[in-house]
Amino acid sequence: MDAAARVHRAAFDEALPWLAGLHTPDEDRWFYRERMFATCTLWGGFEGEAMNGVIAFHDDWIAQLYVLPAAQGRGIGSGLLEIAKQGADRLQLWTFQRNARARRFYEARGFAVVEETDGSRNEEREPDMRYLWRRRGGG
Repeated sequence: MDAAARVHRAAFDEALPWLAGLHTPDEDRWFYRERMFATCTLWGGFEGEAMNGVIAFHDDWIAQLYVLPAAQGRGIGSGLLEIAKQGADRLQLWTFQRNARARRFYEARGFAVVEETDGSRNEEREPDMRYLWRRRGGG
């Protein structure tokens, strides 16, 4: 769980520097150990023994998907997303409106925006959007 928390923090801070420092490394480790591991299916993307990507999902929700900045653009995130898609007819997730790279990533993989908010319901108070993917011919 420590490796997953490190990947999350490095990718989050790179993509959203205006939100960097929101949580401590100890809080990140607690979150993965007590929340993600307890409620989600987790998969890691590895190069050798080093984790460079992580996805956490449950039911039809992707709770987390992060890839280390230095490893982005090599298919790691796409591979992790495909693992979640394998057992699903639909998936949904939230991402921040200002995270243009994530938005392009999801839209290129068949996700469509179905809701936008002003951020008042998320911890970061950052405008976000909910994406939905449906398997063709499925749910």
